[in-house]
Amino acid sequence: MTELGGFQDRIGEVDLSSGAVNYRGIDDEDAKKYIGGRGLGVKYMFERDPDIDPMSDENRLCFMNGPLTGTQVTMSGRIAVVTKSPLTGTVTDSHHGGWSGARLKWSGFDGLIFDGKADKPVYAVVEDGDVELRDASHLWGKGVHETRDTLEEEVDGSYGKNLSLMAIGPGGENGVKYACIVNEDDRASGRGGTGCVMGSKNLKAIVIKSGTKMPKPADPETFKKGYQQAMTVIRESDVTAPNEGGLSMYGTNVLMNVTEEMDGLPTKNGKYTSTKSYNETEGIDIDAERVSGENVRENILVDEPTCHSCPVACKKEVEVTTMHKGEEMNVRMESYEYESAFALGPNSGHTERDDIALMIDRCNDMGIDTIEVGNMMAMAMEMTEEGKLDDVGGLDWGDSETMVDMIEMVSKREGDLADLLAEGPRRVAEKRDAHGNSLAVKGQTIPAYDPRCMKGMGIAYATSNRGACHLRGYTPAAEILGIPEKVDPYAWEGKGELTAVFQDMHSISDSFDICKFNAFAEGVEEYVLQYNGMTGLEVTEEELWTTGERIYNLERYYNNLAGFDGSDDSLPERFLEGENGIAGQGASEGEFCELDEMKEEYYAHRGWVDGVVPDEKLDELGIDIGPGTGVSAGDSAAPADD
Repeated sequence: MTELGGFQDRIGEVDLSSGAVNYRGIDDEDAKKYIGGRGLGVKYMFERDPDIDPMSDENRLCFMNGPLTGTQVTMSGRIAVVTKSPLTGTVTDSHHGGWSGARLKWSGFDGLIFDGKADKPVYAVVEDGDVELRDASHLWGKGVHETRDTLEEEVDGSYGKNLSLMAIGPGGENGVKYACIVNEDDRASGRGGTGCVMGSKNLKAIVIKSGTKMPKPADPETFKKGYQQAMTVIRESDVTAPNEGGLSMYGTNVLMNVTEEMDGLPTKNGKYTSTKSYNETEGIDIDAERVSGENVRENILVDEPTCHSCPVACKKEVEVTTMHKGEEMNVRMESYEYESAFALGPNSGHTERDDIALMIDRCNDMGIDTIEVGNMMAMAMEMTEEGKLDDVGGLDWGDSETMVDMIEMVSKREGDLADLLAEGPRRVAEKRDAHGNSLAVKGQTIPAYDPRCMKGMGIAYATSNRGACHLRGYTPAAEILGIPEKVDPYAWEGKGELTAVFQDMHSISDSFDICKFNAFAEGVEEYVLQYNGMTGLEVTEEELWTTGERIYNLERYYNNLAGFDGSDDSLPERFLEGENGIAGQGASEGEFCELDEMKEEYYAHRGWVDGVVPDEKLDELGIDIGPGTGVSAGDSAAPADD
């Protein structure tokens, strides 16, 4: 049990197989070593053998907030979903914003852990420190949006006031390997297939009725100092300053024109590094500006909602009316995001702005990852071009009209092509001898940063503990934005160490659990003050950095036990110099990613041996978890508190 501030000291453990719900507190040492959110969630994953099948009853699904979630701390509305990924086979954590994390905290919980599998579809209602399972048979097969509306009536609450929802759509129900979990505001725990795990457990939704149990700082004076200092740097940052441009003005899609200009926007399944290079070479009329944040703001923006305690308001709600197969379609969608627009647009060979809005909205309703499904369709387009999908029909480059329909087909596994694409890039590559067509690392495809242009992203993708990802170590902060200082995006030297620093930093913020956008302004100095002020601890900056390193190494240790090593820290061949490499174009002309050199530098900095955490490193960081026990090696497991 912990008496640290910021915690409710209550985890709900739900055995879906029996319907039993137990409650336990948080061990004080666990909280100090792994903070909460992502870190504590991964620690709880060690209570199951890392070698389990992600789709089996033995896999667990952890919904975790952190000690800063739901507090006055800016951008503290995040929640982490931690599980073993059916897409990659690694441990994964996937976060979403909105109000779910805050309301879970206010309802009296630091987390919910789901084990087993229900005999029939169920949903969970969380209120005032209790969890109740209810029949969800009438919701099975419904999209997230209809599920949201139905449960608002059944639970008798209001999403704008006291209610939050986390639900899956048909994608999760039908075992799409990159299905996601979506909340009432279309915020998604998008990557890694968390929704697929939720569906495999017959868990349709979690509804949270929040109370008023907002934690108070244990050390108000220190917390106030940290909070005021954080607000000052947020207001002064060119990236986060409210209503001054950057994220506040254009949302995440502020990056579309920036990466296009750098020739760092993967286009046509990563064959090109910008839409202009694609145009010049193949004479195709597409232009990234048409799907940029500037274009969206000028033409289709209708609102700018916020997550809990956020002064930035990066969400850009849009409304479009367009024709689809002769039918007028009107869609109002919560946010037009950069990563989604990239995968469903330029990387798939088109820049039809309104069609992309339709696709994002349909992905949210079906509950599948916008990045993964967009990249899967791009992969299919390239395979079609090479004759590898002749027996299942294939897809043509830039066919946005068919893409809109394919999203629902993939989610419901309707047709041979859709059923194939639902399996994700690794399985498609294996079944169709298409490894050269995949943009995946560890089974998860890349986001919208080309590693031939931003070399830090190359080593970050390769060494990410959850497959290709920009959110494990966001080196574009330095390579594009100059945060904390500007580095040459084309230089590989120093990128191994830079990536490790960002990875440790994000391990901290994900465990607090606060938005990564804080890191565009705040540093560890502000983090320490707010963390100490909330919890009552007296952690130093150096100690907090060590905690971030411990969490990242804990994840790598889990993956090592699951069979991963340095051979899995790879990149798609087209980004590397060699027979199958494709050099960058434009400003990136002739560039490849020097992965081997960066891996050597990275491993040396981490103290790993060929991607494996050695015993000496585990001892140095105090990682003594015995896999499958959830406690220190040599100890016996204790029962959960009731």
